Amino acid sequence: MEYKSNRNVVYSCKYHVVWCPKYRRKVLVGGVDQRLKEILRAIADERRAEIIEMEVMPDHVHLLVEVDPQFGIHRLVKQMKGRSSRILRQEFPWLRSRLPSLWTNSYFVSTVGGAPLAVIKQYIENQKSV
Repeated sequence: MEYKSNRNVVYSCKYHVVWCPKYRRKVLVGGVDQRLKEILRAIADERRAEIIEMEVMPDHVHLLVEVDPQFGIHRLVKQMKGRSSRILRQEFPWLRSRLPSLWTNSYFVSTVGGAPLAVIKQYIENQKSV
């Protein structure tokens, strides 16, 4: 088991996160998916979070991410959804005409403690073939 630390906390906090576009529309296609991955990686780097695995499907996003508990998973997801929505809707104007906002307000998050990390990574990798 690998641990990370900041000035006063040693941690290993890994989360499986899933969120969808508004109305579960299949809009994460045609270059939007690749640009979204770039944006999410940039935000993770800024916040010193590690994206272990990421898969962007046409109608949802899967992340396996490790986050500093003092920063919190909620703040990371909020920043990822907020900034990616703004940037993607600027760069791909057709998204503005299809949706009132890019993402739903909700998301799924689960700690990855019960299942081995390899099993969760395998699940996320296999989403493309489903």
